[in-house]
Amino acid sequence: MTSQRQPDESADAVEDVAGGGEDDFTPAGVPDGFERLWNPHRIAYMQRGQDQVSSAADCPFCEGPRRADEQALIVHRGRSCYVLLNLYPYNPGHLLICPYRHVADLTDLTPEETVEFTRLAQVAMTALRATAEPGGFNLGINQGKVGGAGISAHLHQHVVPRWGGDGNFLPIIARTKNMAQTLGETHAMIRDAWEQAEETFAAGPADDDAPADDERPR
Repeated sequence: MTSQRQPDESADAVEDVAGGGEDDFTPAGVPDGFERLWNPHRIAYMQRGQDQVSSAADCPFCEGPRRADEQALIVHRGRSCYVLLNLYPYNPGHLLICPYRHVADLTDLTPEETVEFTRLAQVAMTALRATAEPGGFNLGINQGKVGGAGISAHLHQHVVPRWGGDGNFLPIIARTKNMAQTLGETHAMIRDAWEQAEETFAAGPADDDAPADDERPR
């Protein structure tokens, strides 16, 4: 669901709280000149927190691959891992790499899963560079609830493209991100670029980027 800026909803909320009685009572509050970006659809996630996933049966990372790519925001399906867009992106193109198996820790991956898990992050960076030309990336895995994982029960790696100036006052002051592109548009862009990104990554660096023989470590 796309959030919408609705500057007049505060007045509606006051009327709802006041109950529309005959008196002119208004709950305490000082108008501050700011608009509000209302995100009521997020309250279900916030209220349930880590408790929303107790097993593979109620895990969105396990359920996603059973759905259509567009519905689950999946941009690529591999043999043991897959790639999807983050429903709550830090930036447009914020991707998650997940194993199909319901495992919580990086050390739980098999050697084969580990190889694909890493490779998909590399291809994801290649696809994002080709489509969005970011200036850099944040890559990371939050392990465990105290480590900051939103869903700690199922391992996932973040791939976040970054651009100069993308960190402004909104996330710091208002805990709000301004998205310049819809999830559907981003999904189509990255999905369509994925096959070429795999070929580009598999080909390796261009010859002029490769170190000369006398520059190679011995």
